[in-house]
Amino acid sequence: MLATLVAFPLLSFLAILQAAVVSRLPLLQGTADLILLVLVAWGLQERVRSAWQWAVIGGFIIGSISILPDLVPIGTYLAVTGLVLLVRRRIWETPILAMFTLTFIGSLVTQVAAWLAVSIGGTPLPLLDSLRLILLPSLLLNLLLAAPIYAVIKDLAEWIYPEDLAI
Repeated sequence: MLATLVAFPLLSFLAILQAAVVSRLPLLQGTADLILLVLVAWGLQERVRSAWQWAVIGGFIIGSISILPDLVPIGTYLAVTGLVLLVRRRIWETPILAMFTLTFIGSLVTQVAAWLAVSIGGTPLPLLDSLRLILLPSLLLNLLLAAPIYAVIKDLAEWIYPEDLAI
């Protein structure tokens, strides 16, 4: 319950930060997706049980401030969270490697879904230009921010889900 309550202000703050600051610091035309990075890092934490709730909350928040249809961020964040939870069960020894791998995959999923939604919506974007100017720079920025965000979210998860001290 506490984790879900923490999700609203944290993800709202990150969405505002993403819209107001991060979007003003693009690499070519690509920007980092802070919500995606937090959702991947949160889902990789062993004791976390609220990853699905965080994905829905993050999707609703981004859907409300984005020009994309609301179902695109919700659907992509849920798909990435499902993949994160599947990988978390399989890989427990190297979560930072999983963070980089899932950031890569998650960035591809969210960017391709956004490209499809915009293209279907009537704004044709050239595929190669979109890859070169948006997807690859966004991917690079997400990978650069993956490790620091993982460290912060790991500390947050340890604070929300403290270890049981059994004597």
